[in-house]
Amino acid sequence: MRTLLFAAALLPLPALAAAPAPAAFAQCAACHSVNGSNGVGPSLKGIMGRKAGSYPGFRYSRAMKTYGKPWDKTSLAAYLANPQQAVPGNTMPFPGVPDAGQRTAIVNYLATLK
Repeated sequence: MRTLLFAAALLPLPALAAAPAPAAFAQCAACHSVNGSNGVGPSLKGIMGRKAGSYPGFRYSRAMKTYGKPWDKTSLAAYLANPQQAVPGNTMPFPGVPDAGQRTAIVNYLATLK
């Protein structure tokens, strides 16, 4: 029995799963995946710290490629509040998330996607 417990202790721990998506994320999930595949929009997997307009295989607008700053909680919250004001000329057809609580929930969720 001791040998079995010792052997189990040496096994690697599974990667921590992302937090459950908040209900407000449903409006994002219509176009964006969180699993690494691109759709109408680029995947949001690993977005924190990633340079805007840089996810492989997605065709970004000139505005998003030019913006090119790394995403963090502050920049994502600003973008979600008003995408056209945050990155003028971007082509995401979305007016933004007006509710600050919903934006915070979405940004906190995105931070868990590694």
